[in-house]
Amino acid sequence: MKPNQIKDTKSKPSQTTENRNKINPERKMAFESLPPHIRENMTEEEVQLFLYAREWPESMFKKFDEFILAK
Repeated sequence: MKPNQIKDTKSKPSQTTENRNKINPERKMAFESLPPHIRENMTEEEVQLFLYAREWPESMFKKFDEFILAK
């Protein structure tokens, strides 16, 4: 897996987002566990990317670098 990819076990036709009607519970839990000051400073686009994107742009990784663990 590339470092800028989020693990996705389902194959989807869209490269940018998954089905927006169904939030992955793990992603929702991860989002809710972010410190309030981080969540409050996210744009709507960043929230959508966090919850649905198959791949994050490099800017998202930089924003969340203190929360991403290296394997």
